[in-house]
Amino acid sequence: MDGRPVAFITGASRGIGRGIALALAREGFDIVGNATAYDPEQRDRGLAEVKARVEELGAAFAPAPGDVADLAGHERLLDAALARFGRVDVLVNNAGVAPAVRRDLLETTAESYDRVLAINTRGPFFLSQRFARYFVERVAAAPGFVPAILFISSISAYVSSPNRAEYCLSKAALSHAAQIFADRLAVHGIRVFDVQPGLIDTEMSAAAKEKYDQLIRDGIVPQRRWGTPEDVGRVVAALARGDFGYSTGQVVTVGGGMQIPRL
Repeated sequence: MDGRPVAFITGASRGIGRGIALALAREGFDIVGNATAYDPEQRDRGLAEVKARVEELGAAFAPAPGDVADLAGHERLLDAALARFGRVDVLVNNAGVAPAVRRDLLETTAESYDRVLAINTRGPFFLSQRFARYFVERVAAAPGFVPAILFISSISAYVSSPNRAEYCLSKAALSHAAQIFADRLAVHGIRVFDVQPGLIDTEMSAAAKEKYDQLIRDGIVPQRRWGTPEDVGRVVAALARGDFGYSTGQVVTVGGGMQIPRL
């Protein structure tokens, strides 16, 4: 297909999503950035700030406000992207939340469980289903079109945190969703990847920063530092570019070596 490729990124207003948007803009992608809200007057933060940064890099940016947990809004999100750019090449499922209150496993509430799973797992699953249907149609109609779906899960997909069990379960399910989508969509030439960030310095991790600072000093991260949204963005850019064209279903950990079994 002719023209610039387009990436649709959920949770693009800050943190890892922001880092991914900037990395893909540098690689020549136009960006559709999703978040729950968009205020064009708040130029110092949120989607408006990311929009300005993306445009400074020479890419176009279309804000797409909406809640990924609202399944009825998924069609509107895709339609908005196609109306602006006429295509989407990459879906990045990045939006996610931590529990509003960290509670011990024995105190986990159904309300918190339902909220976290709705945003972190249920929403991305059905959004990916909708985009996958579009990708299958475009692959059939446009030879040479090679789309991709990326799931931003977490090392929490396999590392236990008993004070946020619902988060761990949501990311484990999301990680396996990536495998299932990769299996189903490979026949159509659609690549699917699971990117698992480790300890990334963002607003989400700020609530436990003192704890994680100490763990990093004690060596829980072999590289002995926090990760950054830019670290994740560079990995996503390589996958989205097609550098790993004969790979799908791969799990890529961006955690400074935390996935290494150690004594």
